[in-house]
Amino acid sequence: MASEELESKLQRRLQREEGEDRPELAPRAVPFPEPEPEPEPPSRAPSTSADAELSAQLSRRLDINEGAARPRRCKVFNPYTEFPEFSRRLIKDLESMFKQYDAGRDGFIDLMELKLMMEKLGAPQTHLGLKSMIKEVDEDFDGKLSFREFLLIFRKAAAGELQEESGLMALAKLSEIDVALEGVKGAKDFFEAKVQALAAASRFEAELKAEQEERKREEEKRRLRRAAFRELKAAFSA
Repeated sequence: MASEELESKLQRRLQREEGEDRPELAPRAVPFPEPEPEPEPPSRAPSTSADAELSAQLSRRLDINEGAARPRRCKVFNPYTEFPEFSRRLIKDLESMFKQYDAGRDGFIDLMELKLMMEKLGAPQTHLGLKSMIKEVDEDFDGKLSFREFLLIFRKAAAGELQEESGLMALAKLSEIDVALEGVKGAKDFFEAKVQALAAASRFEAELKAEQEERKREEEKRRLRRAAFRELKAAFSA
């Protein structure tokens, strides 16, 4: 009995000593996953067209502030309202003349077309003379004449704002034949015709009113015809 108890103690002591001699294993550290780097937002490519447009707008604004550019005009052009001193007949005559020399059919008379016009009118101009003619009425600085700018020539001529020896004055005087043939109140002199046109500014309103009255009469006739047709149809249906 005593021997079994002693043997048990010896075994426990042996086990304790073996446990002290065995090195303890350090707990294995579990590595944490490294955070993934956040993706950088894609850099925006500069818009070339937007930069160019902004630069053009700023340049034009600077020119306007310095007086080097004029404000852009409205694209819609009505010659009858912008030139009330001219009769409708005169405007149509000048429009026919403008289209006659607009060889490119683009709504403008460029330098070469103006050169041909002046040669046909019997007053040929030098290259610098032609450029000077365009520059005097060129409101949008595009180097050519629009129909509005073409009409400005005759407005300036009637107001006495053109130099007597200028190319524009020659153009205005030499177009007198065409204007007279079309009948501007039978005036034989170009300036007499323009003075009479200025004195008859209200004629445009009278012509426009007459056209409106004519449209009203036509509309009334159509309305009466429709009413008569409905009455006839109702009579047959009954």
